[in-house]
Amino acid sequence: MTKASHEPTPFQLKLTWFALALTVVLLILGIYWYGFSLDVHKRFWNDIFDRFGGPMTFRVFLQPIMGLIAAVPDGIRDARQGHSAFFWTGHGDPTVKHGRLREGLMATARIMLLGLSIDAIYQYRVLDQFYPVEAVLFALVLCVIPYFFWRWLVERIASWRKAHAHHGAMGSPDE
Repeated sequence: MTKASHEPTPFQLKLTWFALALTVVLLILGIYWYGFSLDVHKRFWNDIFDRFGGPMTFRVFLQPIMGLIAAVPDGIRDARQGHSAFFWTGHGDPTVKHGRLREGLMATARIMLLGLSIDAIYQYRVLDQFYPVEAVLFALVLCVIPYFFWRWLVERIASWRKAHAHHGAMGSPDE
C-alpha cells in the first residue's frame, strides 16, 4: 500500500458508518415524530432562519471553518495526485480505488457529527425541543457542502500553483 492511496483506518471507517447511520436514524425519527405538513414546513423554515441570529450564532461560522480545515489537506492531496475537481472524477478516475464520494464521506464524518452535536445543543437550549431533520439539514448546509466547496477551491489553487511552478522551473513557456 502506497502513501498516495490514502487508505482509511478502521476508526475512520467506523466513524463514517456511525455518522451515516445516525443521519439516517435522525431523518427517520424526524419524519416519524413530526411528519409532513404545512405547519411543519413553516416551523422548519422559521427555525432555520432564526439560527442565523441570537444565541450560538458562532456555529454558523465555526462549522464552515471546520469544513475548510478538513478540506485543505484533501484538496492539496488531490492536486498532487492530479485529480480534477472532486465530483468530476468520481467514477472515471482509475487511480481512486473506491470512488471519491466514499472519500468525501469519510472526510466529513467528524464534521457532520460536530454539526449534529452543536445543532442538538442549540435546539435544546433555544427551542426546548429536538427536531432531527433540521439538525441533519443544518449540519449538511453548514458542514458538508462547505467542505466540498473548500476542497474544490483548494484543489484548483494548488493545481494552479503547481502548474505555475512547473512552468517557472522549465524556463520559457516556448520550450
